[in-house]
Amino acid sequence: MSFISVRKVRYCYHENVAAIEDINLDIDEGEFVAIIGTNGSGKSTLAKHFNALLLPTNGKVSVEGMDTSNESDLWKIRSKVGMVFQNPDNQLIAALVEDDIAFGAENLGIPAEDIRRRVDLSLDAVGMIDFKDFAPHKLSGGQKQRIAIAGALAMNTKCIVFDEPTAMLDPQGRAEVLAVVKKLHANGFTIIYITHFMEEAVEADRVVVMESGKVVKVGTPREVFTDVEGIKKIGLDVPIAAEMTYRLRKRGFNLPEGIMTAEDLAAALR
Repeated sequence: MSFISVRKVRYCYHENVAAIEDINLDIDEGEFVAIIGTNGSGKSTLAKHFNALLLPTNGKVSVEGMDTSNESDLWKIRSKVGMVFQNPDNQLIAALVEDDIAFGAENLGIPAEDIRRRVDLSLDAVGMIDFKDFAPHKLSGGQKQRIAIAGALAMNTKCIVFDEPTAMLDPQGRAEVLAVVKKLHANGFTIIYITHFMEEAVEADRVVVMESGKVVKVGTPREVFTDVEGIKKIGLDVPIAAEMTYRLRKRGFNLPEGIMTAEDLAAALR
């Protein structure tokens, strides 16, 4: 059984206008899945179905066999699937970092001594244990996103959905957040990562490509991004190394297929 199962899902914000349509997708426990697509392709709408922030107009979404439309399972689902959004300032509500991280667990009715333990473990996991007494507004964008991640971890989540978490960050902040994401994945967390940075999508086990509310391609990063012309046709970029390899091959360079990183390209050129 898949950790998250999506079957024939359609969702309409307005009557008869589908934001996503005929979505079928399985995500296994411990998997790192990147979802890419142009603005308006339905990425965020789909993401909000994974922990029942949105419920399908038609079709079914289940988390560990629990139907997201079953109201009695709502809090169980949201404790298993956390979300981190694009703007870190919209996710932080308390005056102190440790209070912010404790907020979700408090709302689940977790005992105070257990919350204390969870807060410390979560802060340590994202490398922010030394900032627990700081005011969130004094932190950098990357640090704020790491606090948002810690808040999800404190709820004992098994999966985190990242909805373009680095879109508003500078390169250093993006690197900080991606390093935490990769660490969580290495520790067994299920990661669903929406991004428009293709170099981030390369880190995933699988890439899901969306266009006009539908899933149009699913595969490993190498399978997806070696189709340079196909990806560009729907308005997306490819990783810089893949783009360079594509151009060099067109100019007659005998380079192997599937180059995704600068290191791969440098080795092939040597």
